[in-house]
Amino acid sequence: MTALPITADTTTEDAVEVVRRWVEAEVPADWRAASTEGPAALRAARSSADYRRWYPTFARTGLVAPTWHPEHGGLGIGNDVARAIESVLAPLRLTRLNPLGLNNTAAALFSHGTEEQRRRFLPPIVRNEEKWCQLFSEPGAGSDLASLATRAVRDGDQWVISGQKVWTTWADEADFAILLARTDPDQPKHKGITYFLLDMHQPGVQVRPLRQITGEAEFNEVFIDGARVSDAHRVGEVNDGWRVSASTLSSERQMVSGSGSGGMGRLGGSSAERLITLAKETGRWDDPVIRDKVMRLWAQEQIRGWTNARVRAALSAGQSPGAASSIGKVHQATLNQQIQDLMVDLLGTAAVAWPATDDPDAMPREVQGMMRSLANGTEGGTTDINKNILGERVLGLPKETDPWKGKPWKEIPRS
Repeated sequence: MTALPITADTTTEDAVEVVRRWVEAEVPADWRAASTEGPAALRAARSSADYRRWYPTFARTGLVAPTWHPEHGGLGIGNDVARAIESVLAPLRLTRLNPLGLNNTAAALFSHGTEEQRRRFLPPIVRNEEKWCQLFSEPGAGSDLASLATRAVRDGDQWVISGQKVWTTWADEADFAILLARTDPDQPKHKGITYFLLDMHQPGVQVRPLRQITGEAEFNEVFIDGARVSDAHRVGEVNDGWRVSASTLSSERQMVSGSGSGGMGRLGGSSAERLITLAKETGRWDDPVIRDKVMRLWAQEQIRGWTNARVRAALSAGQSPGAASSIGKVHQATLNQQIQDLMVDLLGTAAVAWPATDDPDAMPREVQGMMRSLANGTEGGTTDINKNILGERVLGLPKETDPWKGKPWKEIPRS
């Protein structure tokens, strides 16, 4: 099946009807039935493997990123029509695979890439045929990302990359990476950085998993030794990579500030809606103190959703979310941890011990979500860094004094 017969001229009513007919024809009947019973029933009816096998059917329709132009893998429709379509799809929970490509990579390509780059990379991203990761953070450049030391040296029409990156989500699955590397150490640290698109399947790129407290290894460290990137895969101007990265970082903050598990799917646990269900299942809903705690968190989650909707509207209108994306990120970090903590509290003794088994899924989802949420205050930019952004760019507070401002990067002390 090719893209659905929906264009920029299609009315909202017609578009919704086309999508409804597609759902009835292409979405498995047991998934549709389970979706009416809630997320738990849908998870039981549809395994991750099942969903990945079926995903090309979804991707070919243009519904994964419907506001993108058809040549980029979308339908070219407006925001109002896209929202109406999403209301039809929402109960089915058709998660978009390849989120780092759809969000972080696409943001940079739309803001600073060439049309040739967009046509080359965006359609395979939509179809989940080429998966992406983000090579930004380094052992000595996390919160202070601009101090990064990975080098890129020009060699004709190519660049030779050497360095080390860390905390790279899904690097072990990635085909390509967005990469920041230093191209001029004589310039100040925010200058002399260039943004590249790196092929991960080449000599000189080694990925090592980092096991986390939940037992998963979604993070990795990446060692780069003489890997090559064509200059055609440079995004933006040479030494202007920090400005290019702003679009990616804003999109990343927006992605990890969603409800419950967030845009990346594994940020930690379920949403406040699940709190209500769990409180009823465990018989705690009759306790007025528990009800008060649950509804306070539920209300905060609605506020976060509205805040995120404003940011998404700005992105869809071609504007940069800028500092506004930090609001959702700061709120998400604390709120999601509070939700997951209460989830474990409601679970009671079942959150303390469970039958011994080799099954990696034996750990209760609530416990796994709580432990995973501990990283929320770090990933996508630490809470402290995002508070600085809000203080300086939203509240207009003065920046902290930097004794090394304007000095060449090579003269700045680094850890």
